[in-house]
Amino acid sequence: QVQLVESGGGLVQAGASLRLSCAASGRTFSNYVMGWFRQAPGKGREFVAAIRSGASTVYADSVKGRFTISRDNAKNTVYLQMNSLKPEDTAVYYCSARDGIILHVTSTEYDYWGQGTQVTVSS
Repeated sequence: QVQLVESGGGLVQAGASLRLSCAASGRTFSNYVMGWFRQAPGKGREFVAAIRSGASTVYADSVKGRFTISRDNAKNTVYLQMNSLKPEDTAVYYCSARDGIILHVTSTEYDYWGQGTQVTVSS
């Protein structure tokens, strides 16, 4: 069982930066692929980025070049650095995890989820 707790959300203006953190419980964090998803009001859950141990990553086209996912296996933590934020980035951001090495981009492939953190970008 893995428990995930996100932090770092907030209200910022367009063009600003935020860093989200996701702290994971469990002793096998390094075995997990970690993902970030987001959900805007009235929309489905959307893939943002994923990372596996060894630091291979994949990004949604909408955030490529602006967002960076990283992980610190010693701290059982995954990060999402978000730069050049846009109003369309406004959403609840969720951290997710699954055992394995494949960088899945669909939410149904992930087994564990955090409670979410709100990111609001004003224009």
